[in-house]
Amino acid sequence: MSTPENPRLLPQADTGGGCGDACGCSAGTEPQDGGADDAYELADCGLDPDLAQLLLDCGLDPIEVEDIANVALAEDLAHGVDVTTVATVPEEAVATGDFTAREAGTVAGLRIAETVLSIVCTEEFEVERHVEDGDRVEAGQKLLTVTTRTRDLLTGERSALNLLCRLSGIATATRAWADVLDGTKAKVRDTRKTTPGLRSLEKFAVRCGGGVNHRMSLSDAALVKDNHVVAAGGVAQAFTLVRENFPEVPIEVEVDTLAQVTEVLDAGADLILLDNFTPGQTAEAVALVDGRAVLESSGRLTLATARAYAETGVDFLAVGALTHSSPILDIGLDLREAEGTRGEEK
Repeated sequence: MSTPENPRLLPQADTGGGCGDACGCSAGTEPQDGGADDAYELADCGLDPDLAQLLLDCGLDPIEVEDIANVALAEDLAHGVDVTTVATVPEEAVATGDFTAREAGTVAGLRIAETVLSIVCTEEFEVERHVEDGDRVEAGQKLLTVTTRTRDLLTGERSALNLLCRLSGIATATRAWADVLDGTKAKVRDTRKTTPGLRSLEKFAVRCGGGVNHRMSLSDAALVKDNHVVAAGGVAQAFTLVRENFPEVPIEVEVDTLAQVTEVLDAGADLILLDNFTPGQTAEAVALVDGRAVLESSGRLTLATARAYAETGVDFLAVGALTHSSPILDIGLDLREAEGTRGEEK
């Protein structure tokens, strides 16, 4: 596979970055200073500077996204070539393809799909952006139109779609939860139950769907769970040990009973995770805490019960299924007929 050092991105339409009307990705991200050149120097990667800046604007690391895209392409090519495409498509043929939603949902990962194409395309390519990450889309709606060498487009098609469909599925599932919680103060929040290697992308998709992120790693916040409690000899003891060893780190403590709520509250917990509480028990915990700590519900949560939990006054609903069980959003690439093209990948 031939890859240029600086594949160029030539936007035909909207050149704006960031996310669409439903994206909450400003939460947990900081604004970037400087322009695309600064972003490119910061990223120190092989991506087009403008594309690198768009990824930064989404709260993503361009180097990490580029690495993920390279892994996806390498997996698909397995150090060889796309034998079907090479055999059926003339080398110099150029085509236009539309990435199109096959069903309604919330889209996420468009700039990531562009990253894949920017790596595989051996010539300049044009992209027209019809929607932005976080936008709700309908079946049949065009998301992204790309014009480039046909061979390159078909070779990168599946890698780009695998990421785009996966992330859009997470955003769509998250949007369903966010819609149910609308009008309450509760926000749906993800967990670390993510696909290895894709955590930052999947958590970005949660933001696109209107959710918020929990900790990104084991080092940026503490979460005292039942096994830690057993190891430390008690829930308050576990909290105290974390506080003593890492005084600046936010600490969340998982509790199973109302008695434990009082115990960790008295110890000074910043955030309390109410594990497998009923809505009634959750309401009691909210009254007991009375604003002295942030409360998060976990376990027994479904879309059908989410509103009942939210109306108790909790701050977050932890939903691991957002990233570990969301089905993909069906998106396809529709190749338009182009002069010199004799075949189309299925």
